[in-house]
Amino acid sequence: MSAPHAPAPRLSLTVVAVRGAALGLAGAGLGWTLWHGVVEPRNALAFGVLITLGELVRRGALPDEREPAPLAAAGALAYALLGQSAGRPVEHGVLQTVAVVVAAVLLGAVPHVALGRAPALDHVARRVLTVGFAAVCFQPLVASGELGRRVGEGPYYALLLLLLLILTALCDAVIAALTLRARTRHPYGPLLRDELRALIGIGSAVCATGAVMALGVAVAGLWALPVFCVPLLLTQLSFRRYAAVRTTYRQTIASLARATEIAGYTRHGHARRVAELSCAVGRELGLSGTELTVLEHAALMHDIGQLSLVDPVPDGATALLPVTEQRRIALLGGAVVRWTGVPSAVAVVVERQADPYREQPLPARIVRTVNAYDDLATAGAGGGGGATGPLSALERLRLGTGHDYQPEVVESLARVLSRGGLTPGRAG
Repeated sequence: MSAPHAPAPRLSLTVVAVRGAALGLAGAGLGWTLWHGVVEPRNALAFGVLITLGELVRRGALPDEREPAPLAAAGALAYALLGQSAGRPVEHGVLQTVAVVVAAVLLGAVPHVALGRAPALDHVARRVLTVGFAAVCFQPLVASGELGRRVGEGPYYALLLLLLLILTALCDAVIAALTLRARTRHPYGPLLRDELRALIGIGSAVCATGAVMALGVAVAGLWALPVFCVPLLLTQLSFRRYAAVRTTYRQTIASLARATEIAGYTRHGHARRVAELSCAVGRELGLSGTELTVLEHAALMHDIGQLSLVDPVPDGATALLPVTEQRRIALLGGAVVRWTGVPSAVAVVVERQADPYREQPLPARIVRTVNAYDDLATAGAGGGGGATGPLSALERLRLGTGHDYQPEVVESLARVLSRGGLTPGRAG
């Protein structure tokens, strides 16, 4: 008999507020445009088609891509920051900008919805809010004539566009980090740092293309749009290939980590549980970016040294072994990791996971603590102590904070678990 379905999680107030603000802005834009009609329909149609095509070519985007439709994002920013078209001032304003972007995004999403790949609501909300922010900052200057009188058409105009793009990118990063914080309950600081780092990659290409499109259309008219689309399309293709290589690389590491499970040295799902909990604890302690990647890979491969043992450790519970045996297994694991060609930073974490915590780098302290927690909470009686359960396991970790486990890491693990972290014994 199948277990009953768990109730759907409730949306946080932050997510509701972001979606509600985006919905209100989209409704105002569409309503105003329908009531007053479309101003400069050729411009609206050209940019609408560009944004729609950008949404259509999002096919192939990976689930964790920050910007799955960069061409659509660049086109939307260009329309929001459009001051002239072929030398003539534009008059479409803020609300029509939002309306064109919303209509184009919805139209481009139709095929994806039909194929069961609907874009995430939070991503659409971010697109609407960031475009609205850029348009609010720029379009009133165009409508009032202050842009021409105070800035002109020289280098200061391009500098103003660059400044507005930077502010818009920061606005987008703040919104993205807020929604992630509401969904994952991870600390806001590391999430925001990850979002800001992402701006250096595809984010900078989107902003640069949006600015160049706006400047090109201002001088050459709408014929500039297809010319400036090609570089971003090539960048998108290269980024997708790079992301696919990274995904394959991570899958290879996960497959290596499962070798200990297949050979019967560790319990099913142990490496994945340790990796997921380690990453959550790492975020709690402020790690982000490359540091989190190293932590995840080291956590996945932390038990690979057991493959060198003649007799398997009961239940694979290395936390229950003498310290000398733990260190021997850790050194064997580090040697295996180095042989596979994984970056040396990962091997260092694996090698030093059994050292006294004051001598360890932070990722090694996290891996050791989380591995011990999973071993203590789920190991069978053959491990020499039996399964203690989550609360007793945490208590034993706290008792070991004098030498084996860093107190801050243990308390961070406790906070992650109290928020509904990975349940011991489940593969995740």
